[in-house]
Amino acid sequence: MNRQAMQWAAALALGVFASTAAHADATLDRVKQRGKLVVGVDGASPPFGLLDPATGKVGGFQTELGRDIAQRLGVALETVPVTAATRVQFLQAGKVDLLIANIQWTQERSEILSYAPTPYNLVGGAAMVSKRSGIKRWEDLKGKVACVSQGSNFAKPLQDTYGAVVKGLRNIPESLLALKGGSCDASVHIQPALYETLHGPNGKEWDGFELATSDQLIPSPTVIWTRRNEADTRAFVDGVIRDWHKSGLLVQQAEKFGVPADYLKQAQADARSGKFDNAPPEAQSKP
Repeated sequence: MNRQAMQWAAALALGVFASTAAHADATLDRVKQRGKLVVGVDGASPPFGLLDPATGKVGGFQTELGRDIAQRLGVALETVPVTAATRVQFLQAGKVDLLIANIQWTQERSEILSYAPTPYNLVGGAAMVSKRSGIKRWEDLKGKVACVSQGSNFAKPLQDTYGAVVKGLRNIPESLLALKGGSCDASVHIQPALYETLHGPNGKEWDGFELATSDQLIPSPTVIWTRRNEADTRAFVDGVIRDWHKSGLLVQQAEKFGVPADYLKQAQADARSGKFDNAPPEAQSKP
C-alpha cells in the first residue's frame, strides 16, 4: 500500500472512530445541552406509576429513579408515558432518552435495543383469574384464553409451554376489563401490578378474583433500555444502578411506593459485598 493509500485508510479509520464516539456520546451530550432528561415510564400502573389527580402527571417508583439519574446529570426530568405498542418506537425515534419501565430482558428486545447490564429489578408474570375458574396452575391454562399486553414477553411461554390461547390487548386495564367481562379466562401481567390490583385501594372491586398461583412466569431481569451503540450512556446508567443497589435507594423507593422488595433486598446485600447480577449479554443487532 502506497503512502497516499495509507493516508486515506488512516483518515477513514479516524472518521469511523470519530463517528462512533460521537454517536456513543450523542444522548448524554444532547441531554446536557437541552438541560432535560426525557424518560419513558409505564404511566399510571400501580405500584410502579401513580397518577396525581391534581396535576394529571404520573409519579412513583419509576419516576423517582428517572429523577435520580437526571439529578446526577445536573438536568431536569421529563417523563413520557409509554405503552407496549409505543415504547420501542419512542426510544428508537429519540422521543425519549431512556426507558425506565417494566420491560424485562428478552433475546428479541436485545437484538434491537441496548441496555444497562445490571438489572434494577427481577419480575415475573402472574395470572389473575376468577375464583370460580378452577385455574390453580399455569398448566390449567391449556386451551383457555389468556389476555396479555401487546408485545408482552409472557405470550410465547403461555402459548408454547402451557397451550393457552393468547389474546393481546393494549394495556393492563383493558386486559382486566376483558377478564371481568368474561372474554378471557386469565389476565397475565407482571406480578406486582396484579397484586396491587387485588390488594390496593380498589381491591374490593376484585373480590371475586385471585392470583392462580404464587409461581411467577419466567422471572426475568428488568433493565433500563437505551438505543444501540450509545456506549457512554449505557455505562453511565449502569454505574448509577449499581450505586442504587449499594446505597439502598432501590429498597427505599420500593418500600415507599409498595413495590415488592424481596429481590431488591437480596441484591442490596450482594452489592455491598461487591456482587452484582447481570442480564444476559447483548445480542447481535437484528438485520
